[in-house]
Amino acid sequence: MRSRDVVLLMFLLLGAGSQLVAQSFLDDYFARVARNQAEQPHWVTPVATVTPRLEQEFRYDIFWQGHADGTTTENYGGSKGLELIPANNVEVIVNLPPYIVHNNPKQGDGWGDESFLVKYRFLSRNEQGGNYILTAFLGWSIPTGTYKNGSLHAVLTPTLAFGKGWGNFDIQTTAGIGLPVADSQKLGQPVTWNLTAQYRALRKVWPELEMNSTFYHDGPNDGKKQVFLTPGLVFGKIPLWRRLGLTVGTGVQIAATHFHTYNHAWILSTRLPF
Repeated sequence: MRSRDVVLLMFLLLGAGSQLVAQSFLDDYFARVARNQAEQPHWVTPVATVTPRLEQEFRYDIFWQGHADGTTTENYGGSKGLELIPANNVEVIVNLPPYIVHNNPKQGDGWGDESFLVKYRFLSRNEQGGNYILTAFLGWSIPTGTYKNGSLHAVLTPTLAFGKGWGNFDIQTTAGIGLPVADSQKLGQPVTWNLTAQYRALRKVWPELEMNSTFYHDGPNDGKKQVFLTPGLVFGKIPLWRRLGLTVGTGVQIAATHFHTYNHAWILSTRLPF
């Protein structure tokens, strides 16, 4: 056999071996993802509240926030992005920086901050074993926003999330606090609390009602609180191809307190779980 034939054979064997290794890795990866998701409740992710469940999907949200002066701020991306389950009980989220359009000549349009989130699931039982879940989050943002569309400093956001289901009904709730790495007295340390009640109807239709609350500590809004009631509707998961599916949700945030940083917000949420 000529030397060039030997080299060609080696390349063919290496290529075939690489394909087998890659396929084995993907098979093991998706088997682990399926196992982790089978161990938890099979609710759908709410429109605004971050679910305590571990998800694997690509998500893109759009917000239209109405203000008292008649202007509408458009948020494209909603600080959502790629969600993966790389290990048992762990989810990692790499979000896209949102692009913000103010429709106001006094404010510059531009990109918001880049952000990340890691979930660790402490406890979970699927519908046959108890129908509940307890998860901790750690989120952080990097001040990459342009034209004052982000924070002055990085912000860490530890959060605790819980969910419990009874038949077709479930509640999901989160509580967290934003901790700037500097100038916390100036920027504030807001405490957030979200509570969602959902009902599964017609298998893939999920009407819901959320309460999205923020309690301001320090910063320009020190001592104030803001509460939005958010009726919504989520459709999914709709199968597309193999593991790939489509989930679509919509809702509107309605101010329920005297103080609010915007009057209301329409939300459109699109997810591609896989």
